[in-house]
Amino acid sequence: MKVLDSTSFVPLYHQLKEIIIENIENNIWKPGDKIPSEHQLREQYNVSRNTVKKAIEDLVQEGTLYRVQGTGTFVNKPKIEQSLSGFYSFSQVLKDKGLRPKDILLELEQVKAPQKIASALQINKDEEVIMLKRLRCANDEPIILETSYLPVNRVDDLEKMKLVGKTPLYDILANDFNVVVSSAKETFEPVLILEHEASQLNVHEGSPALLLERIAYDSMRRPVEYCKSIVRGDRCRFYTELI
Repeated sequence: MKVLDSTSFVPLYHQLKEIIIENIENNIWKPGDKIPSEHQLREQYNVSRNTVKKAIEDLVQEGTLYRVQGTGTFVNKPKIEQSLSGFYSFSQVLKDKGLRPKDILLELEQVKAPQKIASALQINKDEEVIMLKRLRCANDEPIILETSYLPVNRVDDLEKMKLVGKTPLYDILANDFNVVVSSAKETFEPVLILEHEASQLNVHEGSPALLLERIAYDSMRRPVEYCKSIVRGDRCRFYTELI
């Protein structure tokens, strides 16, 4: 068993975090396993209650662990990772990781574009757009709450968009509207999940998330979609490689 070094410049809570992470990476504790209680960890590593509490709270916040009230602390599922180095499809990312993608259609209607959406799509304010709201899942677990806006001058058949629960959106755009998405611009910022979002994503209000905003373009660099997504921070991680 590893021991904590009280003489190290590395804080004790961080040393304990690293041991817990190492146990998970070495499959000593697997997803869904209950880890030792805070009292057991205090006795095992001879540290204070605050040290254990800080280590566990950090790992819960980061999504490595999760708590069940009155039961204990458990190992979470590994995060879904995606590189930002190129254009990607969330459905394809899940398939590549052996997960089953599923989209649940929540809302579909034709609305007038407010200024922000109109600017993103390079159309006039109050011009008609199709608003498509869906819950994106991996193996039936909700991961992303996503709202897309598509200009009616490019996508003009609301009925065909009802297939989005069974067919990927970009496949529908390509096959039914001859609109091929070839690139996108994305921005990310950390947010806390709101009450109505929490109920749909099956997490607690105030849980960490990423707000992802995407403008998708066709081969002529014409915008064809503005998308706003709330991505669960405990289940997803994006990365880039610097060369």
